[in-house]
Amino acid sequence: MTSLPQPDDLTSLVLRTDFSDDTAWDELQAAIDSSNAYRNATYVSDPTYAGATVQALVDADAAASDDDKLTYLFLADATTMTDDEHPLLAVDLDTEPGRRFRLPPRWYADVSANLTIANMDFAEFADATDGSGTFRGFDRD
Repeated sequence: MTSLPQPDDLTSLVLRTDFSDDTAWDELQAAIDSSNAYRNATYVSDPTYAGATVQALVDADAAASDDDKLTYLFLADATTMTDDEHPLLAVDLDTEPGRRFRLPPRWYADVSANLTIANMDFAEFADATDGSGTFRGFDRD
């Protein structure tokens, strides 16, 4: 696998690994973009990453030079494309490589911003998931 794409400054990488539904990909991007007034995603839709597993992405990041390593990324995988809620898969590439959780696009801007500026750690979000492993905010009932 090639090295992972680098996100633009102060954005997070949203990497498409499922190419089964272009409409779902467009809907996902629209939902993310509408969740915040600021641009906070670098979208990569490159068939090179079709079907890439979390482990393959962790390994690709581990093989990168220190300057090119990422600390996390968001995947638009088969679940993202087929689930009505389009939940992204957040993946830790730094502290606990391969640790993951889902999040609906509604929560993307909050999670991305806090991870981008290192205001919060990946584990803080992963530890706050519901029984399905999905982050839905900190103040849920």
